[in-house]
Amino acid sequence: MAKYTELVNDILKNIGGSDNIISVTHCVTRLRFNLKDESIAQDDVLKNMDGVVTVMKTAGQYQVVIGNHVPDVYAEVIKQANINLEDAPVSTKKMPLKDRAIDILSGIMMPSIGILCAAGIIKGFIAMFTAFGLLSMDSSWYTLFYAIGDSMFYFFPVVLGFNAAKKFNMNPYLGIMLGAILCYPTINGVEMTFFGQTIMPTYTSSVLPIIFIVAAAAPLEKRLNKVVPDVIKTFMVPVLVLSIMIPIGYIIIGPIANVISALLALITNSIYSFSPALAGLFLGFFWQIFVMFGVHMVIIIPSIINLTSGTPDYILPLMGTASFAQTGMVFAIWLKTKDTKLKAIAFPAFISGIFGVTEPAIYGVTLPRQKYFIITCIVSGIASMFIGLMGVQVYQMAGMGIFSFPGNVPQTGDMSSLIWMLVATAGATVGAAIIGLIMYKDEEQVVDEPSEALIKTTEDILTPIAGEVRSLNTIDDVAFAEGLLGQGVAIHPTEGVVYAPFDATVVTLFPTKHAIGLVSESGCEILIHVGMDTIKLDGKYFESFVEQGSKVSKGDKLITFDIKGIESEGYSVVTPVIVTNTKDYLDVVPVAEGKISEQQQLLKVMV
Repeated sequence: MAKYTELVNDILKNIGGSDNIISVTHCVTRLRFNLKDESIAQDDVLKNMDGVVTVMKTAGQYQVVIGNHVPDVYAEVIKQANINLEDAPVSTKKMPLKDRAIDILSGIMMPSIGILCAAGIIKGFIAMFTAFGLLSMDSSWYTLFYAIGDSMFYFFPVVLGFNAAKKFNMNPYLGIMLGAILCYPTINGVEMTFFGQTIMPTYTSSVLPIIFIVAAAAPLEKRLNKVVPDVIKTFMVPVLVLSIMIPIGYIIIGPIANVISALLALITNSIYSFSPALAGLFLGFFWQIFVMFGVHMVIIIPSIINLTSGTPDYILPLMGTASFAQTGMVFAIWLKTKDTKLKAIAFPAFISGIFGVTEPAIYGVTLPRQKYFIITCIVSGIASMFIGLMGVQVYQMAGMGIFSFPGNVPQTGDMSSLIWMLVATAGATVGAAIIGLIMYKDEEQVVDEPSEALIKTTEDILTPIAGEVRSLNTIDDVAFAEGLLGQGVAIHPTEGVVYAPFDATVVTLFPTKHAIGLVSESGCEILIHVGMDTIKLDGKYFESFVEQGSKVSKGDKLITFDIKGIESEGYSVVTPVIVTNTKDYLDVVPVAEGKISEQQQLLKVMV
């Protein structure tokens, strides 16, 4: 959309440009980027940008939190970055197994969550109308709308087949076909005998079987595309994939996946059975924190499995109070604050919170004022403990916020879960609001006297690496060359050793050891980034001698690296040395040129 053109242009520029994007998706409030090199993204610039709530790095993703209008921003990102969604590459960036699992689950589940919630809301309203006598179960209207609500759940493997195929870089229509075959009525819940063994699986409304089958089918399709002649590849590859994977999936993979699904459900139900109150207190308190770190999807997978299979779920209701506690607190802050900027943030955040979208409230209002965020967690935990004690259930996947309530009504019309859920969420909302009205005060603006360290007119930065000094604009990287990350110089190393350029604290040390961030005693922040794209070496040729958080003295050895080894892999060793908080100073002046030895003066920072 045109109104997001400038915003998206700035986002793309500050994440390192379109060329730095491997892939991008979005959820309810966030753009989720897989970037080639996260270290060149300007976190602070993005966080302070109008239109951006904050930036999160989690699950192997670079997440830019936008708000509930993220679909429009996402569409503009796709347009400006010229991303072909059909041919979008799969991320090959190495991730820890945990992050990779979260990335896969998010990529498969998130695209369909909105329509899944819509179907659940329709089923919930049908149940409510039936209970209130407004709709008869014998009517054609009931039959039609029940089909509208139920079909998404019944044919969920088809939807997941499409999503999983895209995530695993497989023909998405082949993924649809695999899901559709699993839903074919003749082979569901029917005794069938193979190799002398009788099985009777059911795959309609299932989640894990199709994901596992597509995960196995994707490398098979890739292999077949290499060996099958082009003249028959278009139809013969699908023939072979379906003929091989459906028997394997139906007979072996599917039953194993169903057992795993049952175990997940058993584990979550066992935790709940041990102590519903304790489960509610834990999930209610921590749910907003899980959302902040983007790992909430993994937690609700067992609940989605329950609901798509038609099994009522006790766990999902325990998470429902968090958004209401947050919303009540934000409303109270909006009423009490005299800060016009905070008022302008709080009211839209309150409106979003009513509908279950709390990131604007969290990042814009409560989290910067930490005690109010903690209060919302406590209130949510208490309300969710009450939900656990009352045995509240959810019967279908519904929406968020106020649109979640239809999910608490079963087709039998029993209103008990809905009533207790309304009581708990009202308690969370009103309780947080009352506490906020009593406790909230605008923070006094205190002007600190400048410390002795800040009275200095300059700060000297010594060279951390022996080599040849070059201008930043000679680097073949836009973010560094244009000074988007800060001002400084580039050094072409002649020795593979990085030394501390001043007394400092190590604030950032990348696991790949290719880059290190330091902050001096007076607050000067520098980044030393050894080479270009060397993050892809995953630490090969690098060794570090400090840890993140370490105190170092001027001249201490920080990192060593093998120049010849790095260059043999095809990577440049040109090393930017930049002041990342350049905007805090009058100027950053290079004072060296040509060849330079370690611990000679390199930059002068004008305070």
